[in-house]
Amino acid sequence: MNIKSLLLGSAAALIAVSGARAADAVVVAEPEPAEYVKICDVYGAGYFYIPGTETCLRIGGYVRYDIGAGDVGSFDGARATDVEDGSENDTWQKQARFTLKTWTGQETELGTLKTYTETRFNFGNTRFSGLSGVDDDGYNVSGAGAFNKGVSLNFAWIQLGGLRVGKDESAFDTFIGYAGNVIQDTLVPYGGFDTNVIQYYFDAGNGFSAVVSLEEGYGPFSIDSYVPHVVGGVKWTQGWGAISGVVAYDSNYEEVAGKVRLDVNASDALSLFIMAGYGTDDNYNDPTYFLPGGGRGMYKLWGGNWAVWGGGTYKFNEKTSFNAQVSYDEDENLGIAANIAYDVVPGFTITAEVDYLNAGSYPASNWTSATKESNIGGILRFQRSF
Repeated sequence: MNIKSLLLGSAAALIAVSGARAADAVVVAEPEPAEYVKICDVYGAGYFYIPGTETCLRIGGYVRYDIGAGDVGSFDGARATDVEDGSENDTWQKQARFTLKTWTGQETELGTLKTYTETRFNFGNTRFSGLSGVDDDGYNVSGAGAFNKGVSLNFAWIQLGGLRVGKDESAFDTFIGYAGNVIQDTLVPYGGFDTNVIQYYFDAGNGFSAVVSLEEGYGPFSIDSYVPHVVGGVKWTQGWGAISGVVAYDSNYEEVAGKVRLDVNASDALSLFIMAGYGTDDNYNDPTYFLPGGGRGMYKLWGGNWAVWGGGTYKFNEKTSFNAQVSYDEDENLGIAANIAYDVVPGFTITAEVDYLNAGSYPASNWTSATKESNIGGILRFQRSF
């Protein structure tokens, strides 16, 4: 066999082997085209289209850590049982919270279809955190030390056009507005919050709006028949501020309460508000487990017939603001709260607040379970919002 024949034979063998291996080769499929999230800017920043739908979704929330110290009556301090001798000690009141929020929006032939949910997860102690609250199995129960406080559903509503149904806060508070930008804005309380609702919002244009809300209430203030609590409100909003008012009917006790409010934008840096409330209390004669002396219902939670709240916010610059509120009711409960809020970086705020509460005709007319008549405390809050 000559060299030429040998080379031809070797080439043929290599071609045969290569063909066999090629038959066994894995064929890689063409990659599917990626479907990227599409931004939805119809309802504001942060929304995106749920793939394959016309529904816009936004996911957000915050992580918060509170450190409180001082007297129990101002909500800022706490009490604990000494593990060695059983005596009662002052201690920090601390709480960590994770809040998850969702918003959706979609345009329909009947108007905008929206939803909103807010779910909160908390860990910490309470104002009265004695170790006696540990059960036989060693688990912390409410009021014992620091513990996981469970999950709370604070909002879960559906709104189509002006009609809203679901879990919300009472229109007695949300429509007219909360009592300032302080942390402890209920040293003198201004109404109940948690409730299931059937509401209708009406926007008349030119700054005029109105609401009617049928409400279930919560806890001892839940309706005790088929008759709901009823709230109605009107508002006029302009560039200088707003004038608003709400009236509520407590169907359990057949009592009425109302609030009027004036908001003023004094300058680009300064905004002020004053709010007054009045409620009847002829039938509030049965005290509840946390309202000694009675005299309060779903809407008139302040002491006596009338109460006032006032305060405002001053922005020193884009990062720093000062917030204050003073509140007072007929039973001589006086609350003063003031804080400095500082945005360290966008989305991360530190707030330092000082609170004072005078319990008035202590203890019968005060709802905070204050341990003495005059109480002072403070709270430091770290919050990352996203």
